[in-house]
Amino acid sequence: EALDMMKVYYNGYSFSYGAHEQIYNPTLAIYFLKKFHDLCEYPRKMLDSNLAADEAKMRYISEITKGRQMLLDLVTYDSTIVVPQLEKRFGIHQMLDEKSKNLNFAGQAVAVTGEGSLLAQLAHTEEWLQVFPMWDWVGGRTSVTSAVGLLPALLQGIDIEAFLEGARIMDGHTRNPDIRKNPAAMLALMWHHAGSGRGDRAMVVLPYRDRLDCLARYLQQLVMESLGKEKDLMGKIVEQGLTVFGNKGSTDQHAYVQQLREGRSDFFATFIEVHEEGVEASIEVEPGIHSGDFLQGFLLGTREALSEKKRPSLTLTLERLNAKTLGSLIALFERSVGLYAFLIGINAYHQPGVESGKKAAAEIVALKKNLFSILKNEPAQNFSVEELAHKTEKQDAADLIFSLLESLKMNGRIKGTSEADPDLRRYSAKS
Repeated sequence: EALDMMKVYYNGYSFSYGAHEQIYNPTLAIYFLKKFHDLCEYPRKMLDSNLAADEAKMRYISEITKGRQMLLDLVTYDSTIVVPQLEKRFGIHQMLDEKSKNLNFAGQAVAVTGEGSLLAQLAHTEEWLQVFPMWDWVGGRTSVTSAVGLLPALLQGIDIEAFLEGARIMDGHTRNPDIRKNPAAMLALMWHHAGSGRGDRAMVVLPYRDRLDCLARYLQQLVMESLGKEKDLMGKIVEQGLTVFGNKGSTDQHAYVQQLREGRSDFFATFIEVHEEGVEASIEVEPGIHSGDFLQGFLLGTREALSEKKRPSLTLTLERLNAKTLGSLIALFERSVGLYAFLIGINAYHQPGVESGKKAAAEIVALKKNLFSILKNEPAQNFSVEELAHKTEKQDAADLIFSLLESLKMNGRIKGTSEADPDLRRYSAKS
């Protein structure tokens, strides 16, 4: 009876292109047998929640062209679905090319873009489903609770109403004039105290939950782009900032802890703890000890080890991790950044350094295009880096021109020689 039930749910998988026979999914089979062994009964849920199909994604697939039929084929016992390739990129040009396959792209497309942009004009002209706004006054790092963040979250099945509710609740708390009851004020003051108001210590973010894997990278942009400023509000050069790095404390703490405990004391740690384990039945690693117990032990043990060496840290504790508490966490950090910026007298909501980088990137792209045009217009000639530097009137940028030419060569767009001495290399158009 058990084998018959496993056959219905777990049989029929192929894990390579050349496979001719379908087999049982080993992960799911082990999941079933483990539950059966521990409880002497079938699992209440036949699919491990980590592998089960997301309902929102299923609904999304059913609404795209031919998606409903594909899902029907999947549940047909004698049908086989072959996915030849999983795309790593999905750009606008690729999407527009889908029109050549007689697909109703416009009937399934939405855009998140600035008002009046080329993409917005295209969406309106072709009558896409919807155009969601992306406002110039909202920086990318603080756009998580706008359409920029909410639309992809919704498509992934995240409860955005709960997410926004969590952010709203935290927003209320961070408006409390009593500093000790204002979590954002307390966090900003901790940052100020730890780094002497100058960012003298880096913030090491250590969340002890796999689902917060990207939190440190998110905080890098939020904090460093907001607080890394050359001048204060009075125009005085202050060179402020707060360096952020980190990763999952659950596994990646081993990449940091040795130096954090015994190396340079130039940081403060931010531990993020989640009390609820997040699984229906966590693994019992030892009698009476579950995997979540070890996870908490790692966090508290690491914090204690740092404290013994007088290394500062703070801990943010969530009862559970869900859309609502994640919304609160994001809002907490956003408000803390704004309050910290006020404490040190800078504008957290502009980014002249980023704009300078974008301008410089545009100039380099234009130079690369110019180099390609010169070679294309003189196909019978070959040039050295120095000669092309003179032609483009960029004699002081020979290293940059060499790098651009090598990129064009390695990507098959021009021809070039490969002498060990870069000054001897010659470049020409492809015939």
